[in-house]
Amino acid sequence: MSRVVRALVYGDVDLNLIDGSAVWAQSTVQALSLAGCTTRLVLKAPVRTGRLIDPLAGLPGVTVVRPHEERLVDGQRGQTLSPVQASQLLARLDREEPCDLLVLRGRRLVSRVVADGHFHGRIWAYLTDIPQSAAAMTEEARAELVRIAAASRQLLCQTEELRGHLEAWVPQACGRSVLCPPAVPEPGFPTPERTRPHDPLRLVYTGKFAPLWNTLPMTRLPALLAERGVHAELHTVGDKIHDDSAHPGFREAMYRALHGDTPGVRHHGGQSREEAMRIAADCDVGLGWRDSLLDASLELSTKVLEFGALGLPVVLNRTPAHETLLGSDYPLFVRGRAELADAAEAVARAAREPEARRLAADRCREAAGRYTLRAAATRWRAHLDHAFPAAPPAVTARTRPLRVGVAGHDLKFLTRLLDHFRALPGLDVRVDAWPALARHDPAASRALADWADVVVVEWCGPAAVWYSRHKRRGSRLVIRLHRFELDAEWPRQVEIDAVDRVVCVSPYYARRTLEHTGWPESKVVVVPNWVDTDQLDRPKAPGARFRLGMIGIAPSRKRLDLGLDVLQRLRARDPRWHLSVKSKPPWEYWWIWNKPEERRHYDAILRRMQTSPLLEGAVVFDDFGADVPAWLRRIGHVLSTSDDESFHLAPAEGMASGAVPALLPWPGADEIYDRRWIHDDPEAMAEAIHGLGEPEPWRAASELARDQVRESYSLDRVAAAWTDLLVSGAQPAARSAVR
Repeated sequence: MSRVVRALVYGDVDLNLIDGSAVWAQSTVQALSLAGCTTRLVLKAPVRTGRLIDPLAGLPGVTVVRPHEERLVDGQRGQTLSPVQASQLLARLDREEPCDLLVLRGRRLVSRVVADGHFHGRIWAYLTDIPQSAAAMTEEARAELVRIAAASRQLLCQTEELRGHLEAWVPQACGRSVLCPPAVPEPGFPTPERTRPHDPLRLVYTGKFAPLWNTLPMTRLPALLAERGVHAELHTVGDKIHDDSAHPGFREAMYRALHGDTPGVRHHGGQSREEAMRIAADCDVGLGWRDSLLDASLELSTKVLEFGALGLPVVLNRTPAHETLLGSDYPLFVRGRAELADAAEAVARAAREPEARRLAADRCREAAGRYTLRAAATRWRAHLDHAFPAAPPAVTARTRPLRVGVAGHDLKFLTRLLDHFRALPGLDVRVDAWPALARHDPAASRALADWADVVVVEWCGPAAVWYSRHKRRGSRLVIRLHRFELDAEWPRQVEIDAVDRVVCVSPYYARRTLEHTGWPESKVVVVPNWVDTDQLDRPKAPGARFRLGMIGIAPSRKRLDLGLDVLQRLRARDPRWHLSVKSKPPWEYWWIWNKPEERRHYDAILRRMQTSPLLEGAVVFDDFGADVPAWLRRIGHVLSTSDDESFHLAPAEGMASGAVPALLPWPGADEIYDRRWIHDDPEAMAEAIHGLGEPEPWRAASELARDQVRESYSLDRVAAAWTDLLVSGAQPAARSAVR
């Protein structure tokens, strides 16, 4: 990020009422300010209290836009903005002072902004209120999320689980989803270090009051604990009581419980975030206990983090997300069905067992340390650096933008590079997308050839032939050749004198290209495939180290049969080993399934899986799709058993995810991957994988693999090499094999 980035922030939330969504707006602005961003926060409602807004005053680069007070909207002064009004106002503010990104929260709001179309490609949508189960994900909801993803630059996901869920249902979200977990401020005051709890024991809850948050049953805890011999009182902070149509009497009952004479309940009303933290810090146990209906939620409990930052242990439900955050042995999980009696038992344990209370407090404090405002600012800075890369000097020195044309029938290997080129200041990018290998609009191609300063043609096929014969004088032409093209006639038809560079993805195929074509050596360069290491670097699921993975098993030269050999040898020693295959089935490729030898190959494999006792139930076939990063969370070892490959991206993607690669010695493999990952045959491969069966050896190999792929094939490094090639025409620095 070489320049100041300008952000607009708007949430479909009322910042007069303190709850998680309102606190999100405040902490997002604070984190953006720390990240060096100029930020305008636009308010939904007229200001009635400055509890959340006042701390933003004086922050570097922060402006609070108050539409009602500044008379920027029509209507009654007490009304909040509707999504339609908000979208119109945001577009008006952008026309007056353009922004680089628009950060939005609220699905209805985001859908409205997307439909209006003004911010296409600049939306950073924070989505929590989406269907979080297969049953709730209707086709209408999925179509809405597809539209949102297609119009957004980034989708901000609170948890890894939510990101994986979104990517599984919305392929357009893949590559655009980034983690943006809650941020909690570090207390600006000394937190008390107390070896013994108060008498009575002080429980605390801060935030909104809602039926599924168990806030009404909480008020009965002091009385229930008294029956168990524990003297306790409940302190509550907040002023937002939900009016829930599914629970018609809740609002009145909740108000009475807080403001009446409920035994042991002390309600402090609405407070600033800092004052709420001070009240909580003077208590002994935080309450994050919720209705069990929320156990499947893909969101992270901000309450745990806020209380953890204050050194408080928290009573909360046992869920997979909470076990990931705090450990399966966390002592204050609510047992059973998370009913009131179960919560009382957990609180009683905190009161009676100092070691349990101390361990819980340490775990919560450690978890909160990963979600500070400083950590959030670091994440935002990384996101902004990727989205707004610095322009190379050769571009900034130009009098007009460099015109870059990209052409080809299949651009899937260029997607993220195209995003990078479009984000670079000083580059103007246009695409000539051929609908088929040898079919295009000659007039559109001619227009691109006449316009561009440099044309990149993906695949050395008919498009490369056409552009080599229609190159404009003074422009440059770059062709990327993969593998299959060498077996066809197109390279011989290319007018090589019109080509400035031919890019190969590996040294082996660069040599084969020179041998096959006789082209001048100076024209053939190596730029490897890119790996989106940031997207792929995700925490592994439990049991991942015993699961092998293969991505793509067609045609037969991918050698799934050899992968089964490896699996069979491993399962002969340990039945925990399994293989997951992510691929289209071969019969979905007509050009493969029309060949009798291909059908015989897969028929033998399927029969083997049905009849082998060691393979029975051990192979899982997963749908082909773009959600590879989420899929790789379950994979501990990625296999490459092919007869030949030009690069084979699957092992590199696996390495970026923390999976250990295992390759057979196909030609050129040792010039791309470290020899330690390459094995002579399936038996040697199985032996090496078995040797990593224990946690520590596998973890060490995982970290080494991740470091290697970042060093050589990260998207940033490969994009920089391509940028040099486009901007200056210089030959990129030689790439060595991963070592």
